[in-house]
Amino acid sequence: MIIKHALIYTPEHTFAPGELVIRDGRIAAGAADPLPGEEVVDAGGLYALPGLLDIHFHGAVGHDFCDGTEESIQALADFEASKGVLAICPATMTYSEEILNGVMDAAAAHKNGRGADLVGINMEGPFISPHKLGAQNPAYLHLPDVAMFRRLQKRSGGLIKLVDIAPEEECAFDFIAQCKDEVRISIAHTCTSYDTAIAAFDLGASHMTHLYNAMPGITHREPGPIIAALERKAEVELITDGVHIHPAMVRFTFRTFGDDRVILIADSMMACGLPDGQYSLGGQAVTVKGPRATLTEQPGVIAGSATCLYDCMKRAVLDMGVALESAVRAASENPARSIGVDADYGSLTVGRYGNVILADKALEIQSVIQKGVRIV
Repeated sequence: MIIKHALIYTPEHTFAPGELVIRDGRIAAGAADPLPGEEVVDAGGLYALPGLLDIHFHGAVGHDFCDGTEESIQALADFEASKGVLAICPATMTYSEEILNGVMDAAAAHKNGRGADLVGINMEGPFISPHKLGAQNPAYLHLPDVAMFRRLQKRSGGLIKLVDIAPEEECAFDFIAQCKDEVRISIAHTCTSYDTAIAAFDLGASHMTHLYNAMPGITHREPGPIIAALERKAEVELITDGVHIHPAMVRFTFRTFGDDRVILIADSMMACGLPDGQYSLGGQAVTVKGPRATLTEQPGVIAGSATCLYDCMKRAVLDMGVALESAVRAASENPARSIGVDADYGSLTVGRYGNVILADKALEIQSVIQKGVRIV
């Protein structure tokens, strides 16, 4: 495939007019004459964005990754691809090892080929604080457990790319020290102090899950984990659905952490892509109205989002004042680098997969191209 007259998002994180050549499913160098029968797309000045990568979402269109079935994984892959998210690293919830075994088995058995590629698993629970549960189920909490993680990693076929942990919990420091070279460790669902978070980062943690949510905030006498993450140059996830974080804080985060360390995520649950109504997350009832999803029995507790990653990126630009160049980087290159798949995904660099979103100036998707094949 050759895409002509596009405004291309470059590896230098700017836009430049030009053409993209995709051969054998990957971005090829320079301009080229069409091969016999090769599709030539006239983009007519549309943006050419790299396919996005979501490293933290739970579900969509009535399915949840923790269903532990091929049907659900494929449904999620199909939906995400239709929204320009061409690689996925879905998240588990706080469940027992027995339930998580089924999730890992299903993921390991999945074969990429249709829809978004499954490139990893984000293990959000169960190694979290009982005092910052969010929508996680307290019945399945577990202290950080190296042996348990390694058993699950083996069952997944090595797919677990992120493990979330509350560093103040017993056994957390030992877990970080032992596993830091096996998986990226993220601070999440925590009551940790600044000092404890600093110690966790110094031991090998390097990531923050859904920044600002389910963690202490910033005060001048108790700076907390957010300032620790800033000082230790951790990468941070951000949900820009318009519910989880005020737009001013979104802009603040891009300015302070830098657009090389912010990772946009959807954190969506099964209602994403569906009408308002009653759903579930982690075995708990959820009520969805508009973009807001809350626990039915605790209406003040946000239960993930009902917005896909592309729409989160779009909202960050159009409603929150984030530069398009920064938002695209935070939804493509940064997450790919975070989980170690940037040799194949996350940019339109030569050699990467030819995953391209063509979008107009209002960021409405006009076409999605996966490995050189138009799928939308």
